[in-house]
Amino acid sequence: MSVFKNLESKIAGIVEGAFGRAFRSELRPVEIARKLAREMEEHKVVSVSKVYAPNEYHVYVSAQDHDRFADYEDALSKELSGYLLEHARLERLALLSRPEIAFHTDDRLSLGEFGIQARLVHAADNGAAEAQQGDVGHTMIYSSERLRPAEAGPPPPARSSAILVVDGRRMMVGRTGAVIGRSRDCDVVLEDANVSRRHAQVLPTEDGWSIGDLGSTNGTVVNGRRIRGAVPLTGGDRIELGTCELRFELE
Repeated sequence: MSVFKNLESKIAGIVEGAFGRAFRSELRPVEIARKLAREMEEHKVVSVSKVYAPNEYHVYVSAQDHDRFADYEDALSKELSGYLLEHARLERLALLSRPEIAFHTDDRLSLGEFGIQARLVHAADNGAAEAQQGDVGHTMIYSSERLRPAEAGPPPPARSSAILVVDGRRMMVGRTGAVIGRSRDCDVVLEDANVSRRHAQVLPTEDGWSIGDLGSTNGTVVNGRRIRGAVPLTGGDRIELGTCELRFELE
């Protein structure tokens, strides 16, 4: 059984049906786990003989999402900690202690958005935990998939004006753009075998926004026309990738 499948099974078994009811928003436990693993890898520190990974993670969620799983927060934190332990073992990353995951509410975040701050925490002489200078990672803001980096501390409000609508879900595109594809590492993940792992990319330009195909197998279609290279996007444009249709909007 894969690590993710094992994690999903454990979460589902904590309280029969509880998480299915608790996570009706766009925010799901496995999405948080996936991004925690990414932050673990992106903020690792190389020493003389070991590669250390952050051992403290602060997860910021919207008030609406927090209300949905507040009763199961402790159980979820323990399972996410266990997942990160296993991920660190598989990637041969050293940890100074068992990973700690703490959830916080931030009213500036919308439903389905969450932020993660990863820190490498050392034990002080008095036994208290402290983060040494340079150990504090940037807070990353996600909306199902990554939006943009922010300064360390509670995440700022999302200011993006670009939206991708997929199956009724509205996903904000950050200032650094978004990669769309089948791979779990993409910013917008599409569950379609006809979509390439990294299919297309939406990027900001001086005049607005554009989309470019990333060498996909089946190509990218905008408003019924297959594109070559990057083309500009305007509000209301229809984007077809495989059998999936997305709508680009501006706010």
